[in-house]
Amino acid sequence: MFPNLFTIPYTHITVYSYGMMLVIAFLSAISLIRRLSRDITPDPRMITNAALYALIAGVAGARLFYVFHYWDKFRDNLPSVFALWDGGLEQLGGLLALVAILLYLRYHKLPVRKYFDIIAVALMLALAIGRIGCFFSGCCFGKPADVPWAVHFPYASDAYYSQVYPDLNRNRPQPYINLPADFFGFNGKNGIYNSGLKPYDLLTDQQKNLVKSGQYRCLPVHPTQLYSSAAAASLSLLLYLLWRRNKKIALAKSGPKFLSAPGSCFALMFVLYGIGRFLIEFLRDDNPFEYGWWAIYKGGTISQNLAIYMFLFGLMLLVVFRRIAAGKNRS
Repeated sequence: MFPNLFTIPYTHITVYSYGMMLVIAFLSAISLIRRLSRDITPDPRMITNAALYALIAGVAGARLFYVFHYWDKFRDNLPSVFALWDGGLEQLGGLLALVAILLYLRYHKLPVRKYFDIIAVALMLALAIGRIGCFFSGCCFGKPADVPWAVHFPYASDAYYSQVYPDLNRNRPQPYINLPADFFGFNGKNGIYNSGLKPYDLLTDQQKNLVKSGQYRCLPVHPTQLYSSAAAASLSLLLYLLWRRNKKIALAKSGPKFLSAPGSCFALMFVLYGIGRFLIEFLRDDNPFEYGWWAIYKGGTISQNLAIYMFLFGLMLLVVFRRIAAGKNRS
């Protein structure tokens, strides 16, 4: 866990690893889209403009999704909804960026399905990079695990908080770590008593040893952020290979083949990402279980249920795009 990269000299401005990885992810995705769309883009600046609109919509959607997901944190402090500098973005909520791109492409009468195939490749690349930022910041953590590659997060990290408190939203009435009472309760900087976990600086030397290497150290967990990163990188490569194959088929003007219709890469992204996200959620330990009316999988996480909807949506798109291509071939 490495949430802070560095502080800019002579200032109090901290550069956060999560934010930096998001910037790298965004720039990488834009660079890839510009490169792959050279044959269909009348003006490269249009890609940059679309990306800026998508960035604004994506951040707004990711924040709204996070607020909806963790409404209890914001219920009594509505202005904190806008405190993006404190963290709190859900990558699934960033799908609103796709809506912004769709509207932009339609407005400029650009080939939507061809662009979305390229966007699918770039989006998975961006996700692979962004998930590394999740690992650095300690969010999206996994369940305690006894595997050689399991990782220990530090004291007072999100994973540690999860382990020393019960989590009724995940049907866990008892904490993983039975931390003694003297690790809780302290007076804050404003002099107001806080019953929560003590900051590391307020621990005694003995307590610090216990949480760093002793019996109260954070339990090792699955590095689910890296699992997600690897899955997204693999999916990006797979979609790229499919896109390149389909491009050759189109240039050769050969007959339709399996998953060769424009838009197939985009649709397949939803299908495969939905499967991967659904499975990885079994190893994560941060998202609450969902029993709402809209949940297909009662007792699964909200992300698992959204993954099911994404899978079904992707299958629907595959059928629709194939029929559109077949209709054009007949005409």
